[in-house]
Amino acid sequence: MKNLVRLTDFCAGDIYKIFDIADEINNGKYNGILNGKSVVMFFPYTSIRTRLAFEKGIYLLGGQPVLFPNETLGKKEDLKDVCGYLDNWADIVIVRYGDINIVEKMAGYLNVPVINAMTDINHPCEIISDMYSLSKIRKDFVHDKYLFCGRSGNIGLSWKEASAVMGLELSQCCAKGYEMEDVHIYYNIEEAARGKDIICTDSIPHEALKDFKDLQITTEIMEMANQGAILNPCPPFYRGEEVSESVVMSGYFAGYGFKKNLLAIQQAIMVYCLL
Repeated sequence: MKNLVRLTDFCAGDIYKIFDIADEINNGKYNGILNGKSVVMFFPYTSIRTRLAFEKGIYLLGGQPVLFPNETLGKKEDLKDVCGYLDNWADIVIVRYGDINIVEKMAGYLNVPVINAMTDINHPCEIISDMYSLSKIRKDFVHDKYLFCGRSGNIGLSWKEASAVMGLELSQCCAKGYEMEDVHIYYNIEEAARGKDIICTDSIPHEALKDFKDLQITTEIMEMANQGAILNPCPPFYRGEEVSESVVMSGYFAGYGFKKNLLAIQQAIMVYCLL
């Protein structure tokens, strides 16, 4: 049994094993592995992609998804007691909750796998899926040069975790005051884009838009990156804010299908955590 709370809980070998399991799932292996098993999920009502991919993935593997709003974890009842009862019936627990400390406590209390479906400081399943998708379309994704454009937040920090695990070369482009620690920082988007292969973005809070007004990813900026460069904006993205309308409509955009692998990867994570 394994937990996935932080990407750094795993080594590169673990990530490649998850990739292998995802390939096997796509080829029909592991059908029915969740027969008779219940997967308890704590998600906010606003979640779309991660929740849908988990629910469908559980169903396709033969399991029963049991969904609670994540506010359930904020009740007066002690979390240790909640987990004590969950252990009676849950076979996997998937948690999307702002405070990673709650997810870590649940991983410590429960005797079944706990999978982090997003917190305020990371989003491991999303980034594993992105790396898997890149592995299918890039010659060697671990040797590509990555640029994250945006503030220090859960997506950027997850790419930082991925860089630590996989040895990726990662830089950040942001306005002053929004930097991640221990990452090479650019403040000029044209300088930042040069020599990069994969450019990732995250949405920008409304109050920070004025600070990032000169850091938008446009088609012209992508043309400054390496030949064959890919733009991977984390959804939800907003045209006219962190990315331009034209670049989303261009061949640089990884495309909506890039996230299709979220289904197989989240299934693979569940399988791997059960093994």
